[in-house]
Amino acid sequence: MKETILTGIRPTGNLHLGHFFGACSNWLKLQNSHEFYLEIADVQALTDHFNDPDMVRQNVYELTTDLLSIGINPKKVHIFIQSTIPEIAELTVFYSNLVTMSRLYRNPTVKTEIAQKKALFGNDGESVTYGFVGYPVSQAADITVFKGSLIPVGEDQLPLIEQTREIVRKFNSIYGETLIEPKHFISKTARIKGLDGNEKMGKSLGNAIYLKDDEDTISKKIMSAVTDPNKIKKDDKANPDICMVYYYHKLIENNNLETVCNECKNGTRGCVACKKELIKNMLEFLKPIREKRKYYLDHKEEVESILKEGNIIAQKKAKETMAEIRHNMKIDY
Repeated sequence: MKETILTGIRPTGNLHLGHFFGACSNWLKLQNSHEFYLEIADVQALTDHFNDPDMVRQNVYELTTDLLSIGINPKKVHIFIQSTIPEIAELTVFYSNLVTMSRLYRNPTVKTEIAQKKALFGNDGESVTYGFVGYPVSQAADITVFKGSLIPVGEDQLPLIEQTREIVRKFNSIYGETLIEPKHFISKTARIKGLDGNEKMGKSLGNAIYLKDDEDTISKKIMSAVTDPNKIKKDDKANPDICMVYYYHKLIENNNLETVCNECKNGTRGCVACKKELIKNMLEFLKPIREKRKYYLDHKEEVESILKEGNIIAQKKAKETMAEIRHNMKIDY
């Protein structure tokens, strides 16, 4: 029996290099050795985008196109839409009886995101919804309804996995051994820096290179990347370790990396020339992804068919799990 992976991504925007190197590169490896369910978490996206359903719906298809373009194989990975699995919502209700509000508020991930919301919308907390605070419970339902045993996450999501483990233990202690307690899998490259040097590449920070970006957009973004501030003139010696251009040279495994490093340190390489070399290599790196993405944009019916098939497989698995859960909870009338 293959170990089952459940992972998800919220359709709030397109994939960027941070997603690709931070999470997706691991998915590409794991899809070859595991039973793999990949959830497009549209319901979770609605917890803070409930007033823009059109955006969420459009992003479901955009995001699926991105995933297919990087090499996620629908013959190996069941790509499905969260809202097509009513068992997740049902299980979320059952789990809500096992988790106190105080425990949810103590979750470090939730605390951080609530603080961010309060900073944006005021200190009264009125903008924080029940659905937002309770999304760790929904995430636990996502994982367990497919009996996910291995969950790829970044370090910032570890508290959410621990919350799931707590729910599983409590459920099993009351209703008998029913659910699998999941393990986490952390990527060695969990977080990718932005072009501005920020520790995180993100949509809201405006420092990301997206897989959908055209050549002109990529070139402009790289030309604006942060370099060593102490390098004023072309022949000034610089420190490549604090230069985002060198960082991205390393990220895409430039074959000329040693030369780039030495010339930077010796003051024989200008930043403009270095950025132009990165642009050339980045476009070459992204070329097969962009070509595949164009194919799926031109064949949207294939994307819809892949999602439909993934939904059917996910629905079958969820129904099997819920039949067992309802039986053990004595509500299989």
